[in-house]
Amino acid sequence: MLTWLDEGTPLPATREALGPDSEAPGLVAAGGRLTVPRLEEAYRKGIFPWFSPGQPVLWWSPDPRMVLPVAEFRLSRSLKKTLRRFLRMPGCELRFDGAPRRVIETCAKTPRDGQDGTWIVPAVVDAYDAWHHAGRVHSAETWVDGELVGGLYFVAIGRMVFGESMFSHRTDASKLALAALMAACRARGVPLVDCQQNTGHLASLGAREVPRTSFEAHLAHVLGAPDIADWTYDAAHWGTLDLALDAMA
Repeated sequence: MLTWLDEGTPLPATREALGPDSEAPGLVAAGGRLTVPRLEEAYRKGIFPWFSPGQPVLWWSPDPRMVLPVAEFRLSRSLKKTLRRFLRMPGCELRFDGAPRRVIETCAKTPRDGQDGTWIVPAVVDAYDAWHHAGRVHSAETWVDGELVGGLYFVAIGRMVFGESMFSHRTDASKLALAALMAACRARGVPLVDCQQNTGHLASLGAREVPRTSFEAHLAHVLGAPDIADWTYDAAHWGTLDLALDAMA
């Protein structure tokens, strides 16, 4: 039976999620509000909110779970050429946390693969913006001549990164931001990025599905690590992706 939340009800264990034969496999609970404490509780349990306009808040823990092992991320030859060209061009920058709310708002206008609408309703924008100010939500951004042309936002707890959504207004702009995040994760000792759900785009970048139990075992290992206090962009991190800095000179 699905749990309905009020302000004082904790989220149930993920083993209570609806099964694969239900109309909503992976649905754990419904209701409640998107507060910073509730989001912190949810992500530490491997649960995330995902709902459409007019629906109550719906809380999910899919099985299997889509993840991107940081060590397995590889720059394609074409993306490596694009990245080198981008980093040499005047006015082209990669940043972290330059405009996180703008990134979230722009992602809200960009449907996910295979979807007509977006799950990033105004309440989600406000909640994750508040969570950014509490130190958990960050953005990786691609800028050209002072214009934000691509990016993504993510949640960071301990040595775990939860990817949320991305957008691109120019070819490969979101991929450049993702590559910057992967380089930063390698440099900071983050082994895995949560991608939540399976899409062809994520699979093409090296993401794969793992059982929920394996994902939660990983969370238990990395969430207790010290938080990463500084997500400042550092060009030296490209070396972690075998992108030689001298090749960009």
